[in-house]
Amino acid sequence: MPYESIYLEKSIDIHKIYSIHYFEYRNDFHFAGEQHDFWEFQCVDKGEAQVQTDNEIHILSRGQVIFHKPNEFHTLNATGKTAPNIVVVSFGCDSPAMSFFENKILTLSDTERSLMGMLIAEARRCIDSPLDDPYLKKMEKRSDCLFGSQQLVMSFLEQLLISMIRRNTLPQLTIPVNSFGNLKSHSETYNKIVFYLEEHIREYVSIEDICHDNLIGRSQLQKLFREYQQCGVIEFFSKMKIEFAKQLIRENQMNFTQISDFLGYSSIHYFSRQFKKISGMTPSEYASSIKALSEWKE
Repeated sequence: MPYESIYLEKSIDIHKIYSIHYFEYRNDFHFAGEQHDFWEFQCVDKGEAQVQTDNEIHILSRGQVIFHKPNEFHTLNATGKTAPNIVVVSFGCDSPAMSFFENKILTLSDTERSLMGMLIAEARRCIDSPLDDPYLKKMEKRSDCLFGSQQLVMSFLEQLLISMIRRNTLPQLTIPVNSFGNLKSHSETYNKIVFYLEEHIREYVSIEDICHDNLIGRSQLQKLFREYQQCGVIEFFSKMKIEFAKQLIRENQMNFTQISDFLGYSSIHYFSRQFKKISGMTPSEYASSIKALSEWKE
């Protein structure tokens, strides 16, 4: 008997990507609003944000995501309390399953946060346009795009949507969604250490401190962060400090010296060197760029 193939249906089929953005907003950012004939979601990675739709006003906190169906009017504003980091993804999808997301605000699981992170990371590998420009109308692909990056962007986004539907309609079911590796491997240990680093963000922390306080070996610790972040734990902690410094700059309540002291740097000069090494610009240049972006009007 000859072999016969079967046809596997796609429950979620993304056919167009309009935007993938990761924004670092000031605490006074205001976007007047828009509507378009494709899907969009806004996800708060840090801080909080206010979103207005056709019918309601919502305050979203860290890890929450709101969906906007085609032709739904929506705005996005900082609340004035914190300087939020926001992921915005808009895409074309005609799959009937998308009706699940209408008028939905969901909280991401650890698996979904990992998928979101991989989506952003892969977008940076294949999109040449800056991901931090909220007024960009058309993205451009990189000429040196890595093999498979465009397909992975679509795949990670589809997996993210499938995971949210499964988890919120079949909450008793635990289903791995990442076909490229086990996202849940060591996730509890990783999350515990990230929380530890967040709690000690204002201090100097060594690898020995992290290992001692979290009962983990040095090689296991480094392997864990290479798996999740593609860098060592101290490099990750340095990046975390600079991300917090960026937030403090956007909130505009401290000067650079105060921020340096607040985050436990030995001097303002060392803080400035670290800031430029990690972000590619000085604190002053970053503050000017964020201010210009916030004041830009179409």
